Amino acid sequence: MYNWEHRLTTRDSNRVVRPFDWGLDWLEHWPIVSSYRPRNDPAEIEEYFFELNRQIVERSDEFFGYTTPTDFRLEQRAVRVHATGSRIDPKLEQKHSNQIGTFLRFTSAVKSQYEENNIVNARWFPARGNGKRAVIVLPQWNSDAISHNALCRIFNALGISALRMSMPYHDIRMPSELKRADYCVSANMGRNIDAARQGIIDIRSCLDWLEQQGYSELGVMGTSLGSCYAFIASAHDERLKVNVFNHASTYFGDVMWTGQSTRHVRAGLEEVVDQDKLRKAQLAISPMAFFDKFSRWPKKSLMIYAKYDLTFLPEFSLQIAGEFQRRQLETTVKELPCGHYTLGETPYKYMDAWHISRFIGRAFAG
Repeated sequence: MYNWEHRLTTRDSNRVVRPFDWGLDWLEHWPIVSSYRPRNDPAEIEEYFFELNRQIVERSDEFFGYTTPTDFRLEQRAVRVHATGSRIDPKLEQKHSNQIGTFLRFTSAVKSQYEENNIVNARWFPARGNGKRAVIVLPQWNSDAISHNALCRIFNALGISALRMSMPYHDIRMPSELKRADYCVSANMGRNIDAARQGIIDIRSCLDWLEQQGYSELGVMGTSLGSCYAFIASAHDERLKVNVFNHASTYFGDVMWTGQSTRHVRAGLEEVVDQDKLRKAQLAISPMAFFDKFSRWPKKSLMIYAKYDLTFLPEFSLQIAGEFQRRQLETTVKELPCGHYTLGETPYKYMDAWHISRFIGRAFAG
């Protein structure tokens, strides 16, 4: 299994090692940030950034607050794959090019430095009938535009509508200078936090649209990076009553430091920070930091982790599972006998889909 996982995590040759940057220029539009900026002194910048992360966690309701967008619209257009791997399959693109999809589009409440990234994109899979149940679906880091679409159709068969959201810097939101969604997870500390803040607020904005359409029973399902965003969004939004965290880990920085799929990111980090410092520098977007706020409202959750995961190490997933259990939160935990990437392969993807759809159907049914 480890050999299979290793082959899958090394098949792409377009991973780029980027230099370390605190990313202070990304702080300009953040709430709670004062006008003070540290001097050009490495130790002072480091302590400033650590303290800023602590402040964000403490005042996170403000940090992840937003104004509801006013330009929600549905668009019909041809489906594109937007593949990110180094081995692009033209047949796959051709297969989907004849399909027409319905997409929710609106201006993100968070303005990044890239215009194409500032228009939110979410493919709409409405269930038949006049149901009130809907799930926002967030695929994994570097997912293409068709990832998790099959899962959305399974939800439809259960009478649940699905809104499959493109995370910041993914598929149609990706700046032209990129081949992969590097700006979500990179050696730029400020940009990582900004991307996560945008993704989390985009989720909450999608909830606003769903409510405007009459949906009142709402959930979220996230995989890998999508799981991180989903957890933090749920910790700050009472409306998300049903939650699926498909791969879960403790701290954003720990995954970056130890994960096999982020080796190229660590290569740009390790001359400046160690694992402990990286954890502090990315605390503001770490699920472990928000359990108190997640616990504020009753929620039903499913957490799935992989026994042979080399990206989200099982020891971290078990810590998250232990935190759910310690707080006596209504949570189901499932272990699958595969790894992070092999979860997307046969037969494990079917096992995963079965657990997810079974839980979602039962949770909404009460």
